[in-house]
Amino acid sequence: MAPTAVTSIEFAATARLLARAARHAGVRAPGFRSPPGLVGVHRTIRRRQGTSVIAVRIAGRPWAAVQADMIEGVVVANGLVSPEADRIRNAMWGAIADAPVLERGVRSHAA
Repeated sequence: MAPTAVTSIEFAATARLLARAARHAGVRAPGFRSPPGLVGVHRTIRRRQGTSVIAVRIAGRPWAAVQADMIEGVVVANGLVSPEADRIRNAMWGAIADAPVLERGVRSHAA
């Protein structure tokens, strides 16, 4: 089965949600963008002056893979290792699961 196309609006809504969840969990919220500047990779991280930007390829990929790369980006950007990395991953997935549904699994806290 071919992956359903992820829109930039869905990506942006998820980026805002994960940034908010990261801050709430007590870690730095990276920036997100798409696509990565490197050809042939799904995710990159750029660190500059105390900030990180996670670039994730969304074209032609399953939505769950994009979300997983965004969550892993938060973990990597903060230099986390287990058990803290596991706590943050769980918090990020929980934030996605608990958010109100916008459409097709994309979630937003707009209220």
